[in-house]
Amino acid sequence: MAKYILKRVLMALLTIFAVATLTFFLMKAVPGNPFLSEKNPPQSVINALNEKYGLDKPLSTQYKIYMGNLVKGDLGVSVKMQKNYPVIRIISDMFPTSAKIGAIAICWALLVGVLLGCISAYYRGRAADSTLRVVCTVGISMPSFVVATLLLLLLCGDGKPFPTIFQAGNWRSYVLPCLALGFYPMCYIARQTRTSMLDALNQEYIKTARAKGLVTRSIIFKHALRNAFIPVLTYLGPQIAFTLCGGFVVETVFTIPGLGRYFVQSISNRDYPVIMGTTIFLAAFVIIMNLVVDLLYKVVDPRINLGKENG
Repeated sequence: MAKYILKRVLMALLTIFAVATLTFFLMKAVPGNPFLSEKNPPQSVINALNEKYGLDKPLSTQYKIYMGNLVKGDLGVSVKMQKNYPVIRIISDMFPTSAKIGAIAICWALLVGVLLGCISAYYRGRAADSTLRVVCTVGISMPSFVVATLLLLLLCGDGKPFPTIFQAGNWRSYVLPCLALGFYPMCYIARQTRTSMLDALNQEYIKTARAKGLVTRSIIFKHALRNAFIPVLTYLGPQIAFTLCGGFVVETVFTIPGLGRYFVQSISNRDYPVIMGTTIFLAAFVIIMNLVVDLLYKVVDPRINLGKENG
């Protein structure tokens, strides 16, 4: 196990290095300048700003400086949206709001999705199964910004139960963003659970459990679900990371001051350090969650040998 974890950590560091390198050169390849706007400043001002932030240096030199700072945990400073404010502090300020909404969204999506998937599998071919399949298909096909916009139009505003503008201290402000952010994962988890449960319910050990007279609830949730949950667990790794970092469009629709909305704004403003820092943070988060999920395989099914399976 220790050898496996060490191997995964080294692979994670290599992946983060590759993501940082790719993001850096892609940002530099984008035409334009973060200091240009509708009212362009004089060229002398642009030159001075480029010199201040090291953008006048050769690309190779900029890359060496950035990677050297990255190793030290320095993601640079914002050059446009919050000038000279450290990117690492921007992430630490914005992430808690996104994480809170994302945690609520992924929790309800997981609980409801698994429950609906089990119900759909048990009542295969009946009205309940057909209805749930239609709902889940619509949910997977519908982009999150459409769900968010519909909820905003139908349930927000004067005389309606939820506020239009997000308020951190008001629990009502969290309901619709969490619902919109978790709707797609819920539908996907439900479909994946249904598929896995149908396979599990046809296994010999389930037939044996039924022959022994075990109650249906015990067969489904104690025996079948344990094996059927592994594909869902695989999906949850990256999905939790993306959800906790905030739905980019969902946060924009509901004007939530989270990391996702700020990331979208930084792209519009060409704030390169913020874009690169947020991308690296998200990549590292995804890698960590994938490692956690791999370790949880052993908890869900003790028969899995991580060291042998992964070399």
